[in-house]
Amino acid sequence: MKKIIYTLTILLVWWGCKKPYQPVAITTDSNYLVVEGIINTGNDSTIIRLSRTVKVSSSQRSTPELNAMVIIESDAGATYGLPDAGNGYYKAGPLGLSSSNKYRLRITTATGKTYESDLIEARNSPPIDSVYYRILNNGVEIYADTHDPTNSTKYYRWEYESTYQYHSAFNSFLKLVTTPQDTVLGRTIPEHIYVCYRGNKSSTILINSSAKLSQDVITQNPIAFIASNAEELESRYSILVKQYALTPGAFSYFQQLKKNSEQLGSIFDAQPSELPGNIHCLTNPSEPVLGYITAGAPTQLRMYIRNRDLPAWLTDSPYSGCKLDTDLFARPQGSTVVNEVQEYIYTGVHIPIFVIQPQGAPKPDGYTASVPGCVDCTLRGTNIKPAFWVDE
Repeated sequence: MKKIIYTLTILLVWWGCKKPYQPVAITTDSNYLVVEGIINTGNDSTIIRLSRTVKVSSSQRSTPELNAMVIIESDAGATYGLPDAGNGYYKAGPLGLSSSNKYRLRITTATGKTYESDLIEARNSPPIDSVYYRILNNGVEIYADTHDPTNSTKYYRWEYESTYQYHSAFNSFLKLVTTPQDTVLGRTIPEHIYVCYRGNKSSTILINSSAKLSQDVITQNPIAFIASNAEELESRYSILVKQYALTPGAFSYFQQLKKNSEQLGSIFDAQPSELPGNIHCLTNPSEPVLGYITAGAPTQLRMYIRNRDLPAWLTDSPYSGCKLDTDLFARPQGSTVVNEVQEYIYTGVHIPIFVIQPQGAPKPDGYTASVPGCVDCTLRGTNIKPAFWVDE
């Protein structure tokens, strides 16, 4: 018995002496500047995003760097301003930059700190030969092929923007308006909320190199994978692949960033290491700056995937639990009559879909209806067709 009491006493003392451990990495407010983007020497906009790092324990991923002055300087002495586009983005339309020049980025923050990148050699990407997909057992794998006949690019990076078409559970031809008060009218074509579009951007680092090959050729380079049950494959899917040419230094940076961000998880994985970028703080040279600015003209290519060209896969729909209701102006309930149209449709609980009006009846009995989440596709996307979209 004494032995048991002694053991319990030791355990209680040990437990009482425990203190929560907060690693420095979690509690330190580093607040480092993060610079993302490319100085575009082609016929597209130059967009630079500035943000600040936050604590690891923060619910935010980053905070935008607002009200900065961002300038591009060329080795020929010309300067080009990037106006503040809001939320940490600084943007200018095509600047007519020559790929034969070198460029650097100069940033002055609202607090007066100055940052500058190294002079950057412009690298123009060769055309993308093709973007295509292959059907696997569990989904679709998308690839990109490219080559440089001059054998001078060798280092590549890709990004993509995907867009897909989807449908809500029910196609509503009716809408509620408040003028006149509580009136159900027909929808015009722009007001339809059955077909919508959603988009995503690549979130992983996509790089490859032909430096160890005898020819500058990249084939069957994986870009994206879509699972067979994904909603993206329900109707029609589009992907725009953008290809960038990198310098060896830029490729090394993105390669290390990929290892640090994607290949950690066990003691056998590559361990995180410092990422020496090409941007420096002139005000305080010891202050780390995150990011690597590149320059050049990217190339791009779009591809579509049609559902009818795929196996008969069943996609997971967020509308699978939806049901159609019948809302009547007068539904008997025991000794009373309930106006379900007023109770559900006029209050916005339901969206009307079809009119229920027997042949020859002077006015409708009610409407078929359902909850907004099952009818209004704009709650998850937009019903405005993208300008690039090509229907079948």
